[in-house]
Amino acid sequence: MWGRTPNPENRDQAEIKNEPKPNKKSPPPKGEGQGGGIPPNPERNLMPKPVDPRRQARTVALQSLFAADLRAPRPSPNRDHTEPDYDWLDEILDAPVITQAESLHRGVLAHRPDLDTIIARYAPAWPVPQLPAVDRNILRIAIYELMHHPATPRKTAIDEAVEMAKAFGGDSSHRFINGVLGSIMTGLETGKLPAAEPAPKGG
Repeated sequence: MWGRTPNPENRDQAEIKNEPKPNKKSPPPKGEGQGGGIPPNPERNLMPKPVDPRRQARTVALQSLFAADLRAPRPSPNRDHTEPDYDWLDEILDAPVITQAESLHRGVLAHRPDLDTIIARYAPAWPVPQLPAVDRNILRIAIYELMHHPATPRKTAIDEAVEMAKAFGGDSSHRFINGVLGSIMTGLETGKLPAAEPAPKGG
């Protein structure tokens, strides 16, 4: 005997009450809730990343000293080699960056013989002229800051040199520079290497 087709209107009210209600929310925008995450805000990509002016100045000084090293075998009679070379720059830098970069450039050149003597003392296996020009000038800048810039914390000078080596040097440059500068810092702390100017407490 065939049964009658059940009428949905006659279903138990409790059964209907317990059924899940359809989701009346509008579908999520494309990219949301579909594994894509929130769509990127195009305006975020237009905002420049903050740049530490001191790090920027060190980078500019490194590149100008590198250029001076390359010109050394064939100096130009029309150029003062104690002045930084910014011919390679393709951006306009803030005045404080240029001022600090020039200070580092001139300071390194003024003390270069002493700086190279320190490098030779703490890296005897590597004659200074045979070091890659990038590594050589990163060391010069960092040692100049360690010896003549007491306002710069020593750890900062070393950390910045290591970061420049990672950015511009060879695969092992950062380890070499970190090792040399670590030995120099130990020499400064033990008094075996007297600083030109005393570092501030906590530096």
